[in-house]
Amino acid sequence: MHNEHRSTLRTARIAVPLAIAMVVGLILGIKMIGGSGALKLSAQGAGVTASPTATASAAASPAATASATPAAAAAAAPAAAADGVSCDIIVPPNPLTAQGLATPYQLTGVGGLTPQESGCMESNPALNAFAQATILDPATGALTVYEPLVITQGTVAAAPPVVPTLPAGAVVTIDFGFNGTNLTLKAARAGTLGQAKCVNGIQGSIFTQVSFCNGAAFFAAAKASVAAGTTVIPANGVSAKTGLPCPTTRSFTMIDQDQSDNVTTQYLVTANGTTAQDNTANTAALAGATVINNGSDNALLNAFLDPTLGCTPFTEPDLTNAGTPGTSQALDELFAAQNQLTPVALVPENDPMTLVNGAFSQQKTNRYRASVGQPAVMRAQTADTPANYCANMINIQTPFLANNQALLATGTTPVPAVGNNLLTFLANRLNQSFTNLNCQNFGLTDPVTVTLDGNGAATAATFNAAAQTPTTATGAAGAANPAAAQAPRQGVSQAAGWTPAQMGR
Repeated sequence: MHNEHRSTLRTARIAVPLAIAMVVGLILGIKMIGGSGALKLSAQGAGVTASPTATASAAASPAATASATPAAAAAAAPAAAADGVSCDIIVPPNPLTAQGLATPYQLTGVGGLTPQESGCMESNPALNAFAQATILDPATGALTVYEPLVITQGTVAAAPPVVPTLPAGAVVTIDFGFNGTNLTLKAARAGTLGQAKCVNGIQGSIFTQVSFCNGAAFFAAAKASVAAGTTVIPANGVSAKTGLPCPTTRSFTMIDQDQSDNVTTQYLVTANGTTAQDNTANTAALAGATVINNGSDNALLNAFLDPTLGCTPFTEPDLTNAGTPGTSQALDELFAAQNQLTPVALVPENDPMTLVNGAFSQQKTNRYRASVGQPAVMRAQTADTPANYCANMINIQTPFLANNQALLATGTTPVPAVGNNLLTFLANRLNQSFTNLNCQNFGLTDPVTVTLDGNGAATAATFNAAAQTPTTATGAAGAANPAAAQAPRQGVSQAAGWTPAQMGR
């Protein structure tokens, strides 16, 4: 079921279009979806995408013994009826090649509906889709990024996409993000999704906003390259403003209910609704074009938290923009795998994106984790169970926010409709993540109280930083959590973050 995770609203994701007109009445990410009426703040789960100078607007986001084949997962769920939140994206042939990367993806409606009938257009900030590639040169270990273009079906690109030059034997992963609710991969040519190892979820249940092509193979190759010393991942360093290690996308100081989701891609949209890659040449040639982007956790980190904390995002040459430094979802996951201290925040089984009919799914969670380079859920593990994910989020993020209120209050809010500065945004996001993860089912108490203005934006917050311990191991829809509660611990190196046995130890 495509909308199974929408019974509660997810935390406000952050998309940051540069033009205010793009977001009037469509504050992306703050949607009333489903019957509960709860506000979800997802920076795609708080996923934030934006350049630091962009005008922030909001984008909402949703919520593995992996046994399904990649091809089956790619074809996960049948087309849904038009619902104003679901779209299809057509994947071009040979997407992992230079020519495939430079061939535009096409956004269209589900069930045969046109973009106009469904609203699935790149000019519609509520339903635009994004793609992002990260490329490994297996010979040198070098990493680069590239942003394949998405166009509205039936249109042509406003400017021809850059054709990247790829190294011999390049290993490519492609990540997808969406500012609506459900994005389903479709193939322009039969066999494409299976050949490119594209993963949309598991049979009958998609991840919702996100999907991946060749993710597991890319991270396996990157892991080997890092272990051999061929690929070098920089250290995250320490914030001079907090004295703490700089956060990563696997840090409990910043995660929410659906971590590690969506991309940092930006496109240009012209007045007639056509799109182009966002690079220096196109910006100069397409005067008046508007920048659009995808709400993601990565942009929250790279564009808002890092600058406020005095930290530096991990960048590599962007082949879309003549090699200027660029970020990507996959780079952030590599950076987190190398640097994050325990406890490590891994996609949990109570993430709304990994639920199946409201219940925990080890299979679906593992399929997601493999696509972002994370170790699989194993029943013998206790450190990253849903109960402990909630406990770690409460026990680590709450004191981080409470102890750094003055600093965080100087940061720009990613979503003014959620919080009037970075602190109140993060506080409101944590408050909603507690609910969306059903943390109360583990005997835990919401640690944040927010004060809202007349428009529903947080203007102040109070924190209860007392440590909490789960008292029950039962979570979503009564699904059993087989692992006993374990108190969160910090400060132990993850040793490059690749070995499952090391997680949470």
